[in-house]
Amino acid sequence: MMIMVLNGTAASIKSMEIRGAGRIARAAVEALADYARNLEVSDADAFKREMQKAAEILMETRPTAVSLPNAVRYVMRALDSFESVEAAREAVLARAAEFIDHSEHAVERIAEIGARHISDGDVLLTHCNSEAALGCILEAHRQEKEIEVYATEVRPRGQGLITIRAVNDAGIRTNYIIDSAVRYFINDVDLVIVGADAIAVNGAVVNKIGTAQIAHAADEARTNVIVAAETYKFAPRTILGEKIAIEERDTGEVLPRGIAENLPFVRVRNPAFDVTPAEYVDLIVTERGAFPPELAYMVIRDYLGWKIEDLR
Repeated sequence: MMIMVLNGTAASIKSMEIRGAGRIARAAVEALADYARNLEVSDADAFKREMQKAAEILMETRPTAVSLPNAVRYVMRALDSFESVEAAREAVLARAAEFIDHSEHAVERIAEIGARHISDGDVLLTHCNSEAALGCILEAHRQEKEIEVYATEVRPRGQGLITIRAVNDAGIRTNYIIDSAVRYFINDVDLVIVGADAIAVNGAVVNKIGTAQIAHAADEARTNVIVAAETYKFAPRTILGEKIAIEERDTGEVLPRGIAENLPFVRVRNPAFDVTPAEYVDLIVTERGAFPPELAYMVIRDYLGWKIEDLR
């Protein structure tokens, strides 16, 4: 039963039924905790082996979402030293609960900090459905700042629809535009605010495909770009030059197979994310504070606790 729950969560993450880096991380940790709670083995070494197998199943689901392996590794560090199955189980459950609590409160804290950078009368543009970015927008509205939002459609999965429902329910005036219309409207925008699926040591931001083009258009228009992201979305292994894998999803999301079958010389490409260079990002807002992208290494070192020797 417990492996079915674990595999079910993994499948939901892979199919994007569970989406958003923060939600993915929490779902993975909850599945890992459930597995640990119900795992019955005879000795501590067997417990660690089975937990490692479960961790690998979860980490293979979304290669670009750094939050997922960071979250799983955070929980699995409970197994670095233990004396018994029950001690190991309690340690895993404690770290899982700690991570989930931190993650949930991180979004609230990001919203508070991010809202400070939104002025009364601002016109904002957001892309995809970032829990952290949306939190900043909603918090600014709760502070009774008069704001207007441009939200992109986000092809091919249409996550922008989730965003416009949320801002509409809050009573915020919103413009829903196709992704390729961003440059047309960018001069009407005061601030771009987006989330992140991963942030490299050099401050480059991996986010939903189309983010880099938006940031480039914003730079051309001298419009500031803010990235709202929890610290566990920073990618420690980029310190060693390791690149963040960019997931390519099912081509059927872009072109129905019935049509594609009749176009033998057409190759459909469907990358889910792109990389925005640090020079196009003005500020990264985390639960620990707001930083220029050049200080990404400091976040990895001081707040995530990673050192180079940990990565070898």
